[in-house]
Amino acid sequence: MNITELTVHELQDKLRKKEITVTEIIKAYTDKIKEKEKEIDAFITPLTEEATIKAEEIQAKIENGEITSEFAGIPIGIKDNICTKGIKTTCASKMLENFISPYDATVIEKINNQNMINLGKLNMDEFAMGGSTEYSYFKKTKNPHNLNKVPGGSSGGSAAAVAANMIPWALGSDTGGSIRQPASFCGVVGLKPTYGLVSRYGLVAFASSLDQIGPITKDVTDSAILLNIIAGHDEKDSTSEDITKKDYTKCLKNDVKGLKIGVPKEFFGEGINEEVKQKLENTIQEYKNMGAEIEEISLDIAQYSLATYYIIACAEASSNLGRFDGIRYGYRTSEFKDLKELYKKSRSEGFGDEVKRRIILGTYVLSSGYYDAYYKKAQQVRTLVMKEFEKAFEKYDVIVTPTAPTVAFDIGSKSDNPLEMYLADICTVSVNIAGLPAISVPVGNNKEGMPIGMQIIGNKFQEETILNAAYAIEQRMRQKGQA
Repeated sequence: MNITELTVHELQDKLRKKEITVTEIIKAYTDKIKEKEKEIDAFITPLTEEATIKAEEIQAKIENGEITSEFAGIPIGIKDNICTKGIKTTCASKMLENFISPYDATVIEKINNQNMINLGKLNMDEFAMGGSTEYSYFKKTKNPHNLNKVPGGSSGGSAAAVAANMIPWALGSDTGGSIRQPASFCGVVGLKPTYGLVSRYGLVAFASSLDQIGPITKDVTDSAILLNIIAGHDEKDSTSEDITKKDYTKCLKNDVKGLKIGVPKEFFGEGINEEVKQKLENTIQEYKNMGAEIEEISLDIAQYSLATYYIIACAEASSNLGRFDGIRYGYRTSEFKDLKELYKKSRSEGFGDEVKRRIILGTYVLSSGYYDAYYKKAQQVRTLVMKEFEKAFEKYDVIVTPTAPTVAFDIGSKSDNPLEMYLADICTVSVNIAGLPAISVPVGNNKEGMPIGMQIIGNKFQEETILNAAYAIEQRMRQKGQA
């Protein structure tokens, strides 16, 4: 039995039956991190020693009956823009290289309440700005399926660590596809919940109206389990929605008979790789064979969504990153003549090129004379995107698209061409603009063995529908030996 290849629900089952112990689980994962990390570069701050000590404490408490949580001793990895008390939270930036958070994010409090064990903080694109995890100040994470390829971004460290069996599951954040796209590239499951379902308190803000924390897991069941833990209203987050608590594992029925699936033709057109398109079409046919109702639809938002997203996201980033000024916390330049030079040099030296690019663009679209032409117009288009989705969901239960237009690309092939990198988000950004839930589930590999992901989009707070649709296709693929 290889412990690190098991899903979380399989680990739980073995713990319940006393076939393994927490200390054995943590040792297996720390050994795997020692073996794999030097080639994958997924961790910014590994916590293997701390995890080993905690595992022994938790195992002793389990044996004494002091802990009864079903998640006690289950390891997890955390994207490094989620605050963890007493542990570095760097956002993969020189600006926060030595920042130690004085408090836990709400999602971390929930994980700690379950006595889970944090195996480390995971690499990402700096301040979550990027689609390849090449824009980290510390290191470039590699794709476990091919070390010459990117793992996607910005939650590339989280997806790569799960795919490489260094952790069984992880938390990421998704502003325009940053959970789903790396999940697609690494062949794992990535869920972006409805905006407001999971508290953003303690998530270092990139674009506050778009950001959402979510799970990256080995299978759909684990995704539902982790969503159960992290979802819920939080008074500390003014955008948190107060909705009835649900058990998302109960929706995994493996039955899609009568499910109405809309397939937007605009997401299967120019720019989508032929192998990706073929794999998606084959998967959609499987849905049809299982009794789902498939219909091609027109969702004329793709051509507007990308521009709308980058205007809104950069504007909000410009505002949110204003706090990093070299005064209160974070990096401060060592030599300066006056306050103005302190600001200028601290920010110039502390931020990477991609972050600077987005701050400049965001400041521009918010500036006098351009606000109405760009930012106001983008917000108006955002309303149109929401209405287009609302109209589609009056008729369809879910909408299916590729997660990304291609499989994982070569390291270095797009990092010098920002526009090309931005175009890689074409399939995912509209979901964030509209605040909808979406999941990426692996549906096979291309001829080179690189994973392909399918995106399933649902209506607001309809996570059960997309989780069941993803679960059904996952089970179908396993039956056919394709997953």
